[in-house]
Amino acid sequence: MASFRPPRAIVRGETAWSLQSALDRRGLGPVAGVDEAGRGACAGPLVVASCVLKPGDAARLAELNDSKLLTALARERVYDRVLARAVDYKIVVISPEEVDQLGIHVTNIEGMRRAVAGLRECPGYVLTDGFKVPGLPAPSVPVIKGDRAVACVAAASVLAKVTRDRIMAETHEKYPVYGFDVHKGYTTVDHGAALVEHGPCEVHRWSYTNVAAAAAVHGLRPPRKVMLTAAALGQSDAPVRALEGTVVQNGSSAAGDRSNSRGGARIS
Repeated sequence: MASFRPPRAIVRGETAWSLQSALDRRGLGPVAGVDEAGRGACAGPLVVASCVLKPGDAARLAELNDSKLLTALARERVYDRVLARAVDYKIVVISPEEVDQLGIHVTNIEGMRRAVAGLRECPGYVLTDGFKVPGLPAPSVPVIKGDRAVACVAAASVLAKVTRDRIMAETHEKYPVYGFDVHKGYTTVDHGAALVEHGPCEVHRWSYTNVAAAAAVHGLRPPRKVMLTAAALGQSDAPVRALEGTVVQNGSSAAGDRSNSRGGARIS
């Protein structure tokens, strides 16, 4: 599919609506924004959202901003407003199991493809936050700090963030010792201390370095197939020693093939 770039001269102003408005004026709409929440967490799902907003709807979405810059209450307000006013949206929830099996980068890219493919109408153009996403069903362009610079990407970030926060609040009810209602599965001091004390649970990402290390301390085995990250394989042996003989990568042992561990190693 040919890639069409928006002429820079038609982007007027520096508001969060400028780029998508420029695309709409050139007949390249509808414009979809895509963003995720939970990429950097070591527990819980990865949530990806796509969103198409009505052109010229800025006045009705005055609070819209990058989800990380909004308070929890403001995010909830914006979330409800976006759902009420969006032309279309799709939210994709990717489980920790899938992240462990395929790796975070692969699942993030695939989640963005699924979020765009799940829209009722194929967009004319897709704007992504920060990096190029291959395999989308429409021309696309990455926007640096897109969740702050582009309204539809900011809307997608709010949809993903609020959805994920609600999931982690529910997860806290099942696993209260970890404090998921506070840190939402990200690596904080308190979360790290709980991991060391209790070891990981099933909603943790067992492929992550800190989770693999905590599991090794408690003598715990992964509850599913896991693709250890390159960082985990490069650690000074605690997670790998505990899994010796079961971690393989391209037919080789992980301990003996760390120099080629970019893609991780699968554990059965």
